[in-house]
Amino acid sequence: MTNKPAILGGNKIFDDKVNIVRPLLPSFDEITNEVHDILNSGILTKGDYLVAFEKAIAAHLSVKHAVAVSSCTTGLMLTYKWMGASGEVIVPSFTFIATVSALAWAGLRPVFVDVDKESLNIDPEVIESAITPQTIGIVAVHNFGNPANIDAIAKIAGNHSLKFVCDAAHGFGTLYQGAPVGPQGDAQIFSLSPTKLLICGEGGIVATNNEELALFVRIGREYGNGGNYDCIFPGINARMPEFNAILGLHSLTTLEKSATHRNFLASIYRQELEKVPGVAFQEVQPGNRHSYKEFAIKIDKDLFGLSRDELAVALAAENIDTRKYYDPPAHQQTAFRQYCNGSHLPQTEYLSENCLSLPIWSQMEKEVVLSTCAAIRRNQENAEKVHSVLEKQG
Repeated sequence: MTNKPAILGGNKIFDDKVNIVRPLLPSFDEITNEVHDILNSGILTKGDYLVAFEKAIAAHLSVKHAVAVSSCTTGLMLTYKWMGASGEVIVPSFTFIATVSALAWAGLRPVFVDVDKESLNIDPEVIESAITPQTIGIVAVHNFGNPANIDAIAKIAGNHSLKFVCDAAHGFGTLYQGAPVGPQGDAQIFSLSPTKLLICGEGGIVATNNEELALFVRIGREYGNGGNYDCIFPGINARMPEFNAILGLHSLTTLEKSATHRNFLASIYRQELEKVPGVAFQEVQPGNRHSYKEFAIKIDKDLFGLSRDELAVALAAENIDTRKYYDPPAHQQTAFRQYCNGSHLPQTEYLSENCLSLPIWSQMEKEVVLSTCAAIRRNQENAEKVHSVLEKQG
């Protein structure tokens, strides 16, 4: 393999496109009996597989209640509705759209705060100054699978009698001080979409030890119908189909292996890239485990020689798929600008402009990581020429 990047006319590192993620799914033979069962019974939702899945997840997370819903977004929507009919909720801007859109849907006002540049998670030190008499809650996000500083945030929430909820969309496979995230705070809401470690196709879990919240979500996912067709409050259809629950039960059996392998791959990425100028990593606190739903690097243009965006184009030329999360950040998006009053969040804005997610999945071969790192190194070593070509391309 030559050191000449593909964008300069060299051979591509990969002959075929390397996608940023590949979902780990059971074979058809593995689920044939269960699928046959639901088709024969005619029970496609609210059946035995949903009950079994909820029980298995509750046991795994060590929570009293794991309520399955149609998506993490609907789980957030219902949980936020439970938090209150109005008020302010402190939330990071460096997060996926759903974290914030569900707040607006619930009639709550997001108050954006900055994140820590190293962990990429909400910075507990800035939360206190954002609290007002209108504040009713705090939302933390386990960004890319790196657990937030739960203890510090829970202490602040407790001191001010605030609700504390975690958007744990990336949380399956994550460990906080040696145990799965789930029982901490008022609720943790997980995603089960195809990019995650635990996959249902589409779906979500609201994990909680709060009896009132669990009941609210169970009724809310049924339109607000408590069982007698007398709507208690305006709910939504957020039910999880039986087929999704079947996928989830099978996926749960491979979760630990997936998390362990992704951490192995992340260690290879770090070893291969730690000496490359201008590359930095998301830092994990001692005692915690990252799920590595995403493996994100930070690119310092001055040291690396290329911007994050330029590197993404150069890697695409090598047949390597990447993602630029979260650009733009929530507080700069059209739907949410009304809430920020021109706020400047320096760490969030820096990360949204400089973070790049690299390919990682639960059965990825080590060689894919090594070749991806080789592509990054050779583009950095030829940064001046690569930049010149990209500048001419416009």
